[in-house]
Amino acid sequence: MADLFTTVQEKVAGKGVKIVFPEGMDERILTAVASLAEKNVLKPILVGNEQEIAAKAKGLNVTLDGVDIYDPHTYEGMEDLVQAFVERRKGKATEEQARQILLDENYFGTMLVYKGLADGLVSGAAHSTADTVRPALQIIKTKEGVKKTSGVFIMARGDEQYVFADCAINIAPDSEDLAEIAIESANTAKMFDIEPRVAMLSFSTKGSAKSDETEKVANAVAIAKEKAPELTLDGEFQFDAAFVPSVAEKKAPGSVIKGDANVFVFPSLEAGNIGYKIAQRLGNFEAVGPILQGLNMPVNDLSRGCNAEDVYNLALITAAQAL
Repeated sequence: MADLFTTVQEKVAGKGVKIVFPEGMDERILTAVASLAEKNVLKPILVGNEQEIAAKAKGLNVTLDGVDIYDPHTYEGMEDLVQAFVERRKGKATEEQARQILLDENYFGTMLVYKGLADGLVSGAAHSTADTVRPALQIIKTKEGVKKTSGVFIMARGDEQYVFADCAINIAPDSEDLAEIAIESANTAKMFDIEPRVAMLSFSTKGSAKSDETEKVANAVAIAKEKAPELTLDGEFQFDAAFVPSVAEKKAPGSVIKGDANVFVFPSLEAGNIGYKIAQRLGNFEAVGPILQGLNMPVNDLSRGCNAEDVYNLALITAAQAL
């Protein structure tokens, strides 16, 4: 895993990428941010009260040289953010409501990204996924041609690296959603120098079982192939047929995926979430993410059980997405 992040760090270091961290009082955030600034990897922006953050940093014995701190209560550009928010929400918030909403650190941080005052956002150490993702969906929104954002994990163990999707956002994706997730996940894989070979997973391989669930995945394969014919992608596959060459030879002899897939698209959120946690806990894979994909600008969500190293690594990924 060290190699993966060394590569990403080399890509982003010294480029002046600005990443905003709304949870300025969290010690894991402060520790990671101090290290990122000290190594000149990126330009961190913390959100919160400057004196309180300085006192907390002092107590943790970390220095915040090269770190900007913005307090929503005293931020000079707040009126610009308020006007931009009202405009973006198209009548769903008055100016008065916007002023109140933007005191929330996640909304404030997301507006900094939207206005180009930061290049990406990392939150979630002390907030739920919904608290991090909702402002992004309302303000930054999804890229043109992408209907939904999705969440992937990079699963790494030694030299092995795989992408698992969607493990974080869409509970019951339909065929269109799955095709979109597959294409976006392939793009994410490329960002980490993984040449994507995409398997759409099910409990059936190439029609070995018939049900609405298997048809949904088979249809997703057809849609994805039509939208991105250049991708090496196939399905529907049981996991072993996507991953074990000898099984692939028996179950899907004519497929372009020959038991060598490295991007796995799960048919539902429960399958994806269970799958990545099994690989993490039983297979000793490191799970990096969720990395949110499909947004106009990068916003990423930490697990509330994260440590400072997780924060550091997700900040690197966010900076790479920004570039």
